[in-house]
Amino acid sequence: MAISLPARSVLPSWLAMGLLAAGAAVAVVMGHDGRRAAQVAMLVLPLLLWLRWPVASTGWRRVRAVAVFALLAAFLLDGAVRAYLVKLYQATPDSSLVLSAAANTTAREIREYLSSQLSTMALAIGVAIVALALTGVAIAAATRDQAPLSRPGRIAVIALLVVCSIGYLSKPWRRHHPLTFWPTWAEQVKDLRLAWSDQQGQRDQLMRNARAASPTIAAAGPATVVLVLTDSVNRDNMSLYGYARQTTPQLAALSGEEAGRLLTLRHAWSVEAATLASLSGLFSFGERDADDPAGRAQHLLALARTAGYKIWWMSNHDDVAVDQQHARLADEVEMINRQPGRSTASLDGELLDCLEEALVDPTPRKLIVVHLLGAHPHYRLRRPPGDHPFDDAPDAVDARMIRDGHPVWLRESRQDYDAALRYHDDVVAQTLRLTRRHVPDAGQGAWMFLSDHGQEVGHDIVHAGHSPGTAAGYRIPALLWRNAPGFDASLASRPFRADWAGWTLAELMHLRWTGMAADRNVLDPTYAWRPPTLPARVSRFDR
Repeated sequence: MAISLPARSVLPSWLAMGLLAAGAAVAVVMGHDGRRAAQVAMLVLPLLLWLRWPVASTGWRRVRAVAVFALLAAFLLDGAVRAYLVKLYQATPDSSLVLSAAANTTAREIREYLSSQLSTMALAIGVAIVALALTGVAIAAATRDQAPLSRPGRIAVIALLVVCSIGYLSKPWRRHHPLTFWPTWAEQVKDLRLAWSDQQGQRDQLMRNARAASPTIAAAGPATVVLVLTDSVNRDNMSLYGYARQTTPQLAALSGEEAGRLLTLRHAWSVEAATLASLSGLFSFGERDADDPAGRAQHLLALARTAGYKIWWMSNHDDVAVDQQHARLADEVEMINRQPGRSTASLDGELLDCLEEALVDPTPRKLIVVHLLGAHPHYRLRRPPGDHPFDDAPDAVDARMIRDGHPVWLRESRQDYDAALRYHDDVVAQTLRLTRRHVPDAGQGAWMFLSDHGQEVGHDIVHAGHSPGTAAGYRIPALLWRNAPGFDASLASRPFRADWAGWTLAELMHLRWTGMAADRNVLDPTYAWRPPTLPARVSRFDR
């Protein structure tokens, strides 16, 4: 590291600061994109402002130079590592792909990997060394013979520091600071290693439980069943359910085409306002808490696999817990999203090719789970860039929200949410069309679609996002299709709860086993609705 220069530097202070700012900006942009890049930039800026603040003591200037160099170096290396992972694997460091690889890699494998990638990494390492050396030189030049800041200059620096403090006070921003992120990442890898042995044990127990229940398939011949799980979709925003905006024209068209074979459950509810808890209830038939050990519980995928179904799990989520608790019970797993969190821009339509590949597989009996991001915040990232179908002119939805006194930002969030649902409608409709196209000859075909939970976008309160405290957080869509026989139209008015969806999916697969509860299957004549206990106030579940 270079923190001192000859008395007469050829690098002016203003140029040195410009080089430091440019280097920091490149590091941030290499490692992050969009809104997150701006957030991380707010974490870097105080370092540059600190360098501009005059310090009289030579000793303290040296201390400051070393501290700023170390912190800027952390941002530079962080950006380089992130850029490397994106270029080679289209993944971020905290994606399940990278976390799983790190947790499942020995020291010997690390050495072998580094050896195999040496030629690729050599140039990057060389560039990093040069960048660090130039950073040290620029810091020394920027802090030599600093003139005192004028009063307006001091005010400007202080004002910028106050603004930047937002980043350090906000946990979602602060967690991307290299000194916070990488120690946390190391703990995640450690925790994942510990959890894997436990999760594998639970999956083994669930398979033993399934074998003990002796599941069978009650229908002869081949069968293809597709379960489409989506995220954060509120049925109140779907025109299929009566919403004023045309957010689901494709599903509405299919409802007309498949009259009698496509059943829209009008009063569907989730019993959880978060994904992991909701999926845990769905696959355990409402009988297994997300944090409980396996015990005697059953898992739908374990039962189906034991009975003779081959299972595919394909997902646009990057969630280690979902992967370990559910996806790894499948025979084939395809995770297309390698960037966790709300800022991922991976589109659900990318899963359609994966679905078709599974549908044309010659396996006679198959269950295909398609896990979509749906309308998970941020809403603008859930549709292709530039797709704004409801921004052109005010409509009845805008008028009602204005009449209700909703602020502009909430009305814009509703537009973004509805636009996401319009794109989502096309993807979901295509999953049904593909399923219908590939029903096995002389066999059974079935399709089920539902959301894990709802979403509040100005329905009950001035809020956009997950909402465990309002009914909008639990209102979900649920649709069923099968090639034969059709559905009784009266079933559409039955209240439905997502944690009982496993019983209905088992019916579509013709699964039978010891301990079944037919009265929780919405298709069964003995169906007996029992309202769930929710944190939100719901006066009636049949509307």
